[in-house]
Amino acid sequence: MQCKSSQVPHQHPKRPPSPPAPLPADASSGSGSGLPLLVQRTVAKQIQMVESIGKGRYGEVWLARWRGERVAVKVFFTTEEASWFRETEIYQTVLMRHENILGFIAADIKGTGSWTQMLLITDYHENGSLHDYLQTVVLDTNSLMTMAYSIVSGLAHLHMDIFGTKGKPAIAHRDIKSKNILVKRNGQCAIADFGLAVRYVAERNEVDIAPNTRVGTRRYMAPEVLDEKLDVTNFDAFKMADMYSLGLVLWEMCRRCCSGGKAQLVEPYALPYHELVPPDPSFEDMHACVVRAARRPGVPARWLASEPLAALAQLMCECWHNSPPVRLTALRVKKTLAKFRTETTVKLV
Repeated sequence: MQCKSSQVPHQHPKRPPSPPAPLPADASSGSGSGLPLLVQRTVAKQIQMVESIGKGRYGEVWLARWRGERVAVKVFFTTEEASWFRETEIYQTVLMRHENILGFIAADIKGTGSWTQMLLITDYHENGSLHDYLQTVVLDTNSLMTMAYSIVSGLAHLHMDIFGTKGKPAIAHRDIKSKNILVKRNGQCAIADFGLAVRYVAERNEVDIAPNTRVGTRRYMAPEVLDEKLDVTNFDAFKMADMYSLGLVLWEMCRRCCSGGKAQLVEPYALPYHELVPPDPSFEDMHACVVRAARRPGVPARWLASEPLAALAQLMCECWHNSPPVRLTALRVKKTLAKFRTETTVKLV
């Protein structure tokens, strides 16, 4: 499993910079934020924790109640202040809200000098992560296409620059994987976990990288990241690395989609490169596999014999291409899937 809880050391030797002071009570931090900042602090006080529903490298996720509604609360380890700060900052971005990006409600930080609790409150999705969902659920072609289209729509929105006075900077995720994608009740998905995200500030032509020691998930790292050749001054490089990871997520999903008429063929759930690297691969394991041996996950013959698996197999291969400039953009994948869905719908009428 990739998701390991980091141990919290007893001392916190050097505190990261404190977050900025809250804005005045009437100040809203744009349409990305959900709620004005002082309201967010009140929300955090009104939360009733119910039960722990997951652990990750950054901390723990709890199911909680707020005003009778179920919400998710991400509680960060003391050592992960940079991740909390970055994720909060990204969620507060103007025009960040989108149906395929996890809905943000509030963030709060509280504590004494030696102890800090950092919370991030978001919508709750009972189906959990795509990684967990795919273990037990077999997809039909319709649900596969709905999920794939929703994920790439969320990523395209993230990657997109919206110009204007209340514009949105382009954002790259840097940790796309099935554990960071949630499955919604309506069969669509929502992208989560922005603790590593980078923003591109067009006015200053500047890539805004958070000062975070955390790195992405090794199993999903693009070859140029494993080879330490990604140009951090070039924002497109981060977007192309996201597209490589997206290709791997599409592969995970296609394995769980049945085909073959009455025979109903389907592969068991597996992580990308499951047969090529250990369960918790090192940087070196991944480098040897993805860069030196130039390996990619196998595409079963049954995918090529039926749609939409054949179309998705073609797309994923173009997403995980070794050369970043050759990879498809999120918008290109979105348009291809939209066209495919329209044509299929027409055939069904």
